[in-house]
Amino acid sequence: MLVLPLLPTERVVLEEGDVAPRDIRAPRRFAYESALLRASEQQRAAAGVTPVYTLPDPALARQQLDRARQVLDYLGSVRADTLASFAQQRGWILAVPELADLPPETLDSLLALPDQGWDRVQLETLAVIDQAMRRAIREGYLENARDGVPALVSLDLSDEETAVAIALARHFLVPNSFLDPAATARAQARAREDVSSVLRTFEASQVIVREGARVEALDIEVLDQLGLRQSQVRWDDVAGGGLLAVLATVLLCLYLVRFEPDLIWSGQQFLLLVLLTSLSVLGTGLMVPGGVVLRYLAPTPALALLASATLGPHAGVATAVFLGGVAGVIADNSLEMTTYAALGGLVAALTLRRVERISALFRAGAFVSLAHVVIVVIFRLPQAAAEPGDLLVTALTGIVNGGLSASLALGVLFLVGPLFDITTTMRLIELSRPDHPLLQRLLREAPATYHHSLMVANLAEQAAERIGADALLTRVGAYYHDVGKISRPYFFTENQVEGMNPHNRLDPHTSAAVIIDHVKDGLELARRYRLPRRVRAFIPEHHGTNW
Repeated sequence: MLVLPLLPTERVVLEEGDVAPRDIRAPRRFAYESALLRASEQQRAAAGVTPVYTLPDPALARQQLDRARQVLDYLGSVRADTLASFAQQRGWILAVPELADLPPETLDSLLALPDQGWDRVQLETLAVIDQAMRRAIREGYLENARDGVPALVSLDLSDEETAVAIALARHFLVPNSFLDPAATARAQARAREDVSSVLRTFEASQVIVREGARVEALDIEVLDQLGLRQSQVRWDDVAGGGLLAVLATVLLCLYLVRFEPDLIWSGQQFLLLVLLTSLSVLGTGLMVPGGVVLRYLAPTPALALLASATLGPHAGVATAVFLGGVAGVIADNSLEMTTYAALGGLVAALTLRRVERISALFRAGAFVSLAHVVIVVIFRLPQAAAEPGDLLVTALTGIVNGGLSASLALGVLFLVGPLFDITTTMRLIELSRPDHPLLQRLLREAPATYHHSLMVANLAEQAAERIGADALLTRVGAYYHDVGKISRPYFFTENQVEGMNPHNRLDPHTSAAVIIDHVKDGLELARRYRLPRRVRAFIPEHHGTNW
């Protein structure tokens, strides 16, 4: 993988975007099926396919009807409570999540209805929900469905009863028809398959590309079909490129052994480094020979950003220098390309620091863009008088490269975290969300422990900021440090009801074992929910490591 992209070859004369130095004509009469034109027609056909949605989900309808019955029963009990004040009744009703925004006038009408009227409202509300949920309610069209509720209410109800039934029914409607990506993709695939082949024909001596014209992708396709773009392997350069790749790899490993020895002996981290470097070299080998714009658009700093964010700054520096040398060799031993790629990567690695926020990547990308502009000006300013447009285009490409590298690094970070058990910022942000399944379990099954964990997280985060530690990792680790209490929540004082302590019925050894076991239980839950290794470490370490 490391050697193949380094193999210098005699590149084709023309690339897309180049200017043709002379007229290029077809040597003979020639016809072929154009893959580019057919792909364009297929794309147009697929774009015209109407999205496919699922049928209304009856399970959702039953779920909402059951919930509506529960709420209506509750409302009936509130209405029947003659000892409660009107304000208390209103407060109890507004405490129901579905009815939290019920208008005051509707509340008044609901409580003032006679029992017979309330019975009619209950029956009509359930009937309206049943009718509405049998129809397709697509995501994004919920308000349309709610606006249609008045048309479903029976005319036998009084105005007050109708208003209450409408208000109640509206709150229990939910989307029941969702975009079906698989069915839509199948429909688009059928639309693509229905596109017939597109035949292009050239007569002998017909001009394919005129002198001075900009070469387009279709022109490249014709030249390839006619065999007018041939590459030739030079085996002496192959051997030289292979030896250079071996030397560069050895130097990279020696640097990491000196400054990041743990990385070399960590199987997962070293595999990640090899994979990222290999893919970066491959991408550089494909883009650098592809013309001036592609050469300066190659996101080589993305490797340094990724290595720094996941493996440490020394890894970022090493890979930046390594990839800079590779880029220079691929660009026919270009000092300009070596400097451009190496310094861009070094700036990325040295300005990134910790990735506690996504903005840190783009801040580093901005510094990369600035470094690229400086390098382009240094190397191309002497020729700017003859080709002023070339300097501007190259500088703009270097600016775009910084943003592209940061965006690419951000996207890859989302993938490598779970795959290689690396605690990336994006993974920590995801784990810090209160809707994470394990945090939801902690909230429901051990609410006091959940509150305690939040308080610990706030305190620990402030302490981490003071001493320069990873504040985000500290906060997230604190969220999960006591998840083991989910197994037996009421054996821990914060979850106990006053006067009810289950430890009073246990002997001391069993009682202590229950307390100690919350660490083991927490580790088991952490593995089940696939928490990263660095977050799992908070579970045993918050009681020491001799548990």
